[in-house]
Amino acid sequence: MEGKDIGKGSGYKLKDLEGLEEGHTLMIGGKEIEVMGTISAEDYTSGRCFHSAVMVSTKTSSDYAPSKPFTNPVKDGSNESGVPRDIQNCKPRHDPNAPNSIVMPRPSKYHQQMFNKSDHPVVDVVVDPYLAVHLRPHQKEGILFLYECVMGMRVSGQFGAILADEMGLGKTLQCISLIWTLLRQGPYGGRPVMKRSLIVTPGSLVKNWRKEFQKWLGTERMRVFAVDQDHKVEEFIASPLYSVLIISYEMLLRSLEPLQSLSFDLIICDEGHRLKNSSIKTTSALSGLSCSRRIILSGTPVQNDLQEFFALIDFVNPGILGSLSTYRKIYEEPIIRSREPSANKEEKQLGDERASELGSLTGLFVLRRTQEVINKFLPPKIESIVFCKPTIFQLDLYKRLLSSRFVRCCLQGSGDGSPHLVCIGALKKLCNHPCLLYKTIQEKGTSVGGEEQSFYKSLAELFPCDYSRNTVSEAESGKLQVLSKLLSTIREHSPSERVVLVSNYTQTLNILQDLCQQQGYRCTRLDGQTPVTHRQQIVDGFNSKYSEDFIFLLSSKAGGVGLNLIGACHLILYDIDWNPANDIQAMARVWRDGQLRTVHIYRLLTTGTLEEKIYQRQISKQGLSGAVVDLAKKSEHIRFSVDELRDLFTLHEDSDCVTHDLLECDCTQTRRLPGNPSSAIAVGG
Repeated sequence: MEGKDIGKGSGYKLKDLEGLEEGHTLMIGGKEIEVMGTISAEDYTSGRCFHSAVMVSTKTSSDYAPSKPFTNPVKDGSNESGVPRDIQNCKPRHDPNAPNSIVMPRPSKYHQQMFNKSDHPVVDVVVDPYLAVHLRPHQKEGILFLYECVMGMRVSGQFGAILADEMGLGKTLQCISLIWTLLRQGPYGGRPVMKRSLIVTPGSLVKNWRKEFQKWLGTERMRVFAVDQDHKVEEFIASPLYSVLIISYEMLLRSLEPLQSLSFDLIICDEGHRLKNSSIKTTSALSGLSCSRRIILSGTPVQNDLQEFFALIDFVNPGILGSLSTYRKIYEEPIIRSREPSANKEEKQLGDERASELGSLTGLFVLRRTQEVINKFLPPKIESIVFCKPTIFQLDLYKRLLSSRFVRCCLQGSGDGSPHLVCIGALKKLCNHPCLLYKTIQEKGTSVGGEEQSFYKSLAELFPCDYSRNTVSEAESGKLQVLSKLLSTIREHSPSERVVLVSNYTQTLNILQDLCQQQGYRCTRLDGQTPVTHRQQIVDGFNSKYSEDFIFLLSSKAGGVGLNLIGACHLILYDIDWNPANDIQAMARVWRDGQLRTVHIYRLLTTGTLEEKIYQRQISKQGLSGAVVDLAKKSEHIRFSVDELRDLFTLHEDSDCVTHDLLECDCTQTRRLPGNPSSAIAVGG
């Protein structure tokens, strides 16, 4: 049943094997084998035969009726049927027949026989109308899905779910609605399903979760306890006032001992792709808590490989896919093999069948909706890819860097460690601004050793003798020139509108902050150095209509997914990341619920350089995730063949836009940004 090979044999003729029937025996690999039954080709190809004993949907088991335990029909406090008098005439907490009411599915007969041993009357569970009026159709669907999962209505004996909605679809509100419903109601006698729930989240989102509870429920309906430096878990344990505990992953590990003394009825893990490794302390700590109802919230549950996906599935529904070795044998290996260029027709077919079966199997407790479901509720979004011509100084440095001995070693496959990553890093810094590369040369030319040190020392010769690292010149960077013109134009034509300016690097943010100061733009900043306790305050201040800040400088690596920057309607992505999910997440911060104005997104790329190659790689590569669930594109492993490196380390000087040329577009017009007509070309997204 685990799909493990326990022996292999050869030498049998096909006609001898065709006659095998149930009860027949034969020798394979030194073992005597008895045929117990026939597996259909369809069941084997899909892999269904290997997990049929593990997984049974209760929806297909409604006819199964286990024997009921003996109950005394005449006892104190009960009527003739044995139902306690205090719940004989119980009614739903809210009217299920009211207009636009959201009524949870009633449990099946099988579910009642399993979980309603005392024969309590079945009562409709209805989402509080106070919340229901704010819910959009996809959010109502999500709450129904989560309810069925945590109640064990979708998979027999399993109570976990993964809500994999993309950013901005309201995963937080859906969870708050579920928690509030289960804390006050239940299908059997109206008794609440839960008494206490735990929400684990990145440290930067603890306050955001508390704020969301207050926003949707107020402080008079329920109180939540958020753990921070001043509020400890022990206070939550000692107080009967709180039903929900919000804690960061880091604080969870510090407070594990007191938490283990509590019993939770539901655990929600925000940014749950952190649990993609089952051997890390956080996953082990959460798995050790006594709670079978578990929900993971993650916009990217499949990031790198299918083993990480298994870890998430096994956390919410332990054992549902068998052991890791079984999973690898039945699903991962055939799926990966089918996507190799050398795969034959049979391997491709088997991989497709196994991927399809894995998708339908996990689809019972994984729900994924993309941005499209909410687009109709949001204002228009205009996305532009802006290809910026490098300056003559940048071009000269770029060509001299590509002709350096270190880069030639990369292309020849020689050099220690990962020299190509060093070269790629140098090129990316040069695309942003030459001074970034110069600073790296000054710092690493003396601090590192070996080939890398000699590389940086050789680059120092590329810069003029009087070059200064302390002054940032706008004229040295094509992208910085375009950015300056773009900000000036936005300020001139829409003085009341604000801009979010995003970069992957802190040093680049420093340059952008210098530009803002030179131009007289008021700005605020949030990066990895910003204290977690101040982040929400900074965001709220910028979103306020009274804010005087024109620009919000944001590191794409800081802040978590929950950052909502709807105070701005322009977002400029200054540089590009190998992982498209990071860029998509950053760009979604202004185009989300609560935004009232048309949103403009600008992605700046340096024409003909490495940045265009990264962008092309983003839009052309499709990850494994699409084969299993409709998820975001997988993160790229930075591994390159020599041919790929040769392509990356190629400069295209004679093109306004290499990507446009590759598309073989027959358009006769290009839209140039206001200002210097030779500085950039804007291509609509």
